[in-house]
Amino acid sequence: VQLQAFGGGLVQAGGSLRLSCAASGLTYNTRAVGWFRQAPGREREFVATIRWSGGNTYYADSVKGRFTISRNNAKNTVYLQMNSLKTEDTAVYYCASAEHAILSSFFSSGAYESWGQGTQVTVSS
Repeated sequence: VQLQAFGGGLVQAGGSLRLSCAASGLTYNTRAVGWFRQAPGREREFVATIRWSGGNTYYADSVKGRFTISRNNAKNTVYLQMNSLKTEDTAVYYCASAEHAILSSFFSSGAYESWGQGTQVTVSS
């Protein structure tokens, strides 16, 4: 599986950005494709994920109601629409895919085998 994340940039607080994750090599075994982020000096943290079979979505509490994860199966692309951005959303955002994870592990970066290169999101005050 190869993943490429793009769409990051600089935005003012309260603004919006849409990240895209172009994936190749996903199979019927793929369990989920998710987004994680890592701010300087902090550990990588879960943001959102979408279950590949069924399309169920899951969010971190910190982004619930502001971020929306979605997918376009025909394009093998997963999106992260980010609205009402806050300065604390500043981080490098990574997309990742999980081939063997079960639902209870969807929120852990360790459950994801393949990772994209990351895209920087900077929210200014």
